[in-house]
Amino acid sequence: MQDNNLLNVSEDTSLGNVQIAPEVIEVIAGIAANEVKGVVQMRGNFASNVTERFGKKNHGKGIKVELTDNGIKIDTYSVLEYGVSIPTVAQQIQDNIRQTLKNMTALEIEEVNVHIVAVQIDAKEDEVGTGEA
Repeated sequence: MQDNNLLNVSEDTSLGNVQIAPEVIEVIAGIAANEVKGVVQMRGNFASNVTERFGKKNHGKGIKVELTDNGIKIDTYSVLEYGVSIPTVAQQIQDNIRQTLKNMTALEIEEVNVHIVAVQIDAKEDEVGTGEA
């Protein structure tokens, strides 16, 4: 399958076809990943970062959806906050994406790969009282 193919959702075509674009799956997966406690943001590219500077939120940022003959593969690229358990948060990302997509689209996901690309340290913790006495 190609990346620009639409996904047929229903087998029953008596009333018509229901198709979902891969971009919709990216948006749903991006929102589901951002809901997990410990995820600071998703990694984007230069273009998505520029559009966010102009005030437009890109919910599919940091998500790659691949439609294969065996099913749907999702790769997520996340930035986590310092101090969280990486394996626990990664498992929660996988579970939340899988459950959200199942609830909203009734699609079964073949695999959800979580890539942790950075850990963000809170800037407030780095600032130690520099005020004068």
